[in-house]
Amino acid sequence: MSNNNDEPTTTTIAETENFISWKAEEPDGETTYHIELSNVTVHFFEEEWAEFLELVRMLK
Repeated sequence: MSNNNDEPTTTTIAETENFISWKAEEPDGETTYHIELSNVTVHFFEEEWAEFLELVRMLK
């Protein structure tokens, strides 16, 4: 995390031994969400993240 106003502020949402999900508060006010799955990172804008969470809930 950086104090530079040009850098996003990141927060870990959840983490396991192999996966991590985090969000970034971008300098332009946008919030982006990220999931790291081994060597793949999936990036979401806020609206996409909400839809992704809805999808995950349907998997139960």
